[in-house]
Amino acid sequence: MNSYRALLKKSDPDIFSALEGEERRQRVGIELIPSENYTYPEVLCALGSVFTNKYSEGYPGKRYYGGQEFTDKIENIARERAKEVFRCEHANVQPLSGSPMNQAVYLGLLEPGDTILAMDLSHGGHLTHGAPVSFMGKLFNFIRYKTDPVDGNIDFDELRKTALKHKPKMILCGYTSYPRDLDYASFKRIADEVGAITMTDASHYGGLVAADVMLNPFDFGFDIVTTTSHKSLRGPRGGIILCKKEFAPKIDKAVFPGLQGGPHMNTIAGIAIALKKAAELDFHKYGLQILNNAKTLATELTESGVSLVTGGTDNHMMVIDTEKSFGINGKVAEELLDSVSITTNKQIIPDDPNPPLKPSGIRIGTPAATTRGMKEKDMVQLAGWMIKTLKNPDKLELARHTKHEIESFCSKFPVPGI
Repeated sequence: MNSYRALLKKSDPDIFSALEGEERRQRVGIELIPSENYTYPEVLCALGSVFTNKYSEGYPGKRYYGGQEFTDKIENIARERAKEVFRCEHANVQPLSGSPMNQAVYLGLLEPGDTILAMDLSHGGHLTHGAPVSFMGKLFNFIRYKTDPVDGNIDFDELRKTALKHKPKMILCGYTSYPRDLDYASFKRIADEVGAITMTDASHYGGLVAADVMLNPFDFGFDIVTTTSHKSLRGPRGGIILCKKEFAPKIDKAVFPGLQGGPHMNTIAGIAIALKKAAELDFHKYGLQILNNAKTLATELTESGVSLVTGGTDNHMMVIDTEKSFGINGKVAEELLDSVSITTNKQIIPDDPNPPLKPSGIRIGTPAATTRGMKEKDMVQLAGWMIKTLKNPDKLELARHTKHEIESFCSKFPVPGI
């Protein structure tokens, strides 16, 4: 690989410079965006392999191009590993990312105009869960449920009333900014009452389900579970659709030829590698550490007077109400933390009065920091740096000193693959 880097440096110094800059940024700072992580060096090897050269439209044993003996091998391995790790009957590992993954489920199992009950975007749902600005939100009739404004819990009595009124064809749970686990049994009970398909989008916490440290929706009889293959799973950027056998033919047809052509076989090789890692004891320990780190960080923040949406966390993430806590919007908070080498993302909070690009909060999570080997005591120190930075937005010398402290601290924790 070093010879390839030398070749790139010579042939395209601009791109090589950007690559080196990003490597340094990842090395010297703390990554707290909960949807980001550091993949395995072995996955990086697969992504840069000759599998990127191969077109493989179709499925193993039913391809439209020749020369597929090795692509069939890696896809079959990836599918079997996904079924084993998530304890499900069928797996499709071809979706190119999370959004087309969810779209394939809707388009494969439903008709345009059908009703889907899903979490409101500002309360923790994802853009693909029927946000009005999305094409899926225009194509299907999404009815959105919300969380309780006091404790952040889902009101299942109200959700049941909504389901009985609108008779959705699908009930969707899962989240992108909801810091709690889900009551799958209640979702399933309501779905069975109205005859709805059950779907979970576990993209954020799929790795924690694989690690057996968070609940698995299939243990509660769910029909469909989708997850991205990066985030907490630590694989490459891609998507995985997991389902009961009865839904497999329609799901597969929706992915190909419905939504996409040739899959990215280098990505599928990387997914297979990550799934093998996910089945090992070390990954279970890693999942536990993610949760322990998140709970420690949440406790340190709340005990220092920081307001968290729902008051804490049951998973890997938390959402800070920066307006209430520090009198600044999420955009300002994100930029302040960026200035000291802590990466977060601005985030809307439930029923946020502020616009999306200047929302009232930021979203943080612990998967990437945990990957580097950080533990509970490091979360205590991290909370202190965050609070100090956000409480003193105009003290530039303090920010410079904090940045130096953080970058010195990060030198003790290597980034895998860099």
